[in-house]
Amino acid sequence: MPHTSITAPASSPLLQNRELSWLAFNARVLQEAQTPTVPLLERLKFLAIFSSNLDEYFKVRVATLRRLRNLKKKTRAKLGGDDPGVQLEQILAEVKRQQEAFGETFREQLLPELQQRGIHLLADRDLSNAQREWVQQYFRERVQDHLSPMVLDDNLHHLFLKDQTVYLTVLLTDPVKGKKATDEERVLVLELPTKRHGGRFVELPSQGDQHYVMFLDDVIRCCAAELFPKYQSVQVNSIKMSRDAELDIQEEVSGNLLAKIKSSLQKRETGYPARLLYDPTMPKAVLRAVMQKTGIGQEELVEGSRYHNFRDFFGFPGFGLKELEYEPQPALPHPTLPRTKTESLLDAIGQHDHLVHFPYQSFEYVTRLIKEAGKDPKVTDIHITLYRVGSKSEVAKALLKAVKNSKHVTVVVELKARFDEESNIQWAEKLEQAGATVIYGVPELKVHAKLLLVTRREGLEEQPQRYAYLSTGNFNESTSAVYADHGLFTADERLTREVARIFEFFLTRKPPKPFEHLMVAPFELRQRLNALIDSEIDNAINGREAYIILKLNALQDDGMIHKLYEASRAGVRVELLIRGISCLVPGQKGQSETITQRGIVDRYLEHARVYVFANGGQEKVYIASSDWMARNLDRRVEVAFPLYDEAVRAEVRHLLDLQREDNTKSRDWQNQFLREGAEQKPVHAQKATYEYLRKKKRSQH
Repeated sequence: MPHTSITAPASSPLLQNRELSWLAFNARVLQEAQTPTVPLLERLKFLAIFSSNLDEYFKVRVATLRRLRNLKKKTRAKLGGDDPGVQLEQILAEVKRQQEAFGETFREQLLPELQQRGIHLLADRDLSNAQREWVQQYFRERVQDHLSPMVLDDNLHHLFLKDQTVYLTVLLTDPVKGKKATDEERVLVLELPTKRHGGRFVELPSQGDQHYVMFLDDVIRCCAAELFPKYQSVQVNSIKMSRDAELDIQEEVSGNLLAKIKSSLQKRETGYPARLLYDPTMPKAVLRAVMQKTGIGQEELVEGSRYHNFRDFFGFPGFGLKELEYEPQPALPHPTLPRTKTESLLDAIGQHDHLVHFPYQSFEYVTRLIKEAGKDPKVTDIHITLYRVGSKSEVAKALLKAVKNSKHVTVVVELKARFDEESNIQWAEKLEQAGATVIYGVPELKVHAKLLLVTRREGLEEQPQRYAYLSTGNFNESTSAVYADHGLFTADERLTREVARIFEFFLTRKPPKPFEHLMVAPFELRQRLNALIDSEIDNAINGREAYIILKLNALQDDGMIHKLYEASRAGVRVELLIRGISCLVPGQKGQSETITQRGIVDRYLEHARVYVFANGGQEKVYIASSDWMARNLDRRVEVAFPLYDEAVRAEVRHLLDLQREDNTKSRDWQNQFLREGAEQKPVHAQKATYEYLRKKKRSQH
């Protein structure tokens, strides 16, 4: 799926529009659903990911553009950037094209393939007499009591539709003769009771190796006439609302930030409508009634399909057909970390650095470290940053136990982690009540760095010894199973001393002195990156080998892109591995001729950030929490950390090289697959990574 772009004037460096670049990323997700070599049930999950991504996109990005468009022209001019009205037109056109491709993928590819494998997704019209009787009985026993239709008449002044919830509209016409009906025609709306029912899908009795399933929507459609016996004609359609999800708060601790966040979370449920998806077969009279009662305008209307909320396909039944799913890849033991809980992780970390790779290796090492520190009588302090905390977080539970064991626990909780604020608040309050020191973010900044610091009194003089864990991913057990990240365990004083200084900043709010080893935003990360690029430029000008390899989720910052263009014009070879947004345009004459770009979308979400600089033959390798976006470099606390341990650095480079060589799941910047030639063997980076780590023997450095 080629990438559409908004081009800059000829006199300016060419930049890709951020919003359309994001849509191109979601198109890559859709490509996975369209790829026959991906297991069939996993392809359904990619449709679910595509749908969920698009929902969030409308709730955040489209809603933001609409707010910008509504600003006064002078105010918009001060903010700069592309015209939001033009962007919205292009976005909606691209979304429509992708939605059509989505529908075709589902109807023309996946449904027939499911049928070939004995899985039949039935609509009400597909039922046999016996199946219809079963469905009707199921409806009476399991569904009917959960339905609460609302009549759209003069007695209803306003209809509120919940965010991200499917509703069914019902048009009643042609009253049965002899039965009293209030009106000749009535319009009703009812919420699809997915949560109360226990899921979106209803499994019908199987027949041998043939399996049958229905949308809950279609169960209701099939039986809707039972609900309205006074009418001969009952037409059912679906709608879904997405609401503006941006928190309308100042990102500063003035007054009670926690109270502001809680208030904003409540407002999110009633946020301004960003999109109303509707079934195109819906009668116009019904759509008009919904618009009138909700206050929805024409611009929020987006033509959808018969079904909405395809993210519910995460819960599609598999009927035990494991061959239609990815082969299991159980988390591997780490080759240099203790495998049994009786052995000390702190002792192992004290000997040398260890790098873990999620989800290929177990996240349990992180929770084990916190648990061990919480029990160790010599440990005095535990400091940690929490950005996205799981609702059943083992990390948070381990911190609570550490507090009960009289450890000084300091937790920096980011309240503004979008869509995870509620979980973060709940754990923050529990920790604070238990006696932990809880820091609710930093004024005007988001804390996005992933840091853990353990202080232990050691030796005869009980001198403090620090142990640190620095990561590209969150302290979250759930996401660690699907996000591909790196995490470094280290006792290297060069790093741990500077991690301690970051926590000191969180406590005192005093800007830290310059860092020597870590690169920390917003204080100096941008400047240090520019200096590293300048060094490569100098080397290229002087005829020395010069290259930069960057693995990022997103590349959007204009200043950094222009710097990479400058490096390219000087002859520096730049390789980009970008999973999501990229506003840089590679391969342009006189601008980016030496820049290549590819990205991988596969089983796991590529989430790690890696920066590599040739550095005149003494290669520098950093892993980081930060993408190259203006918000990361200027408005967040982020950390990029060097890999000093030779074995660890070599391992990261090997895994990075596998991604550079991938010719199975890589796409170029225009979403074209980078396939292997006849002379090349296929390289599937994520599979190769698992095999590489599986074969590593336990060894000491």
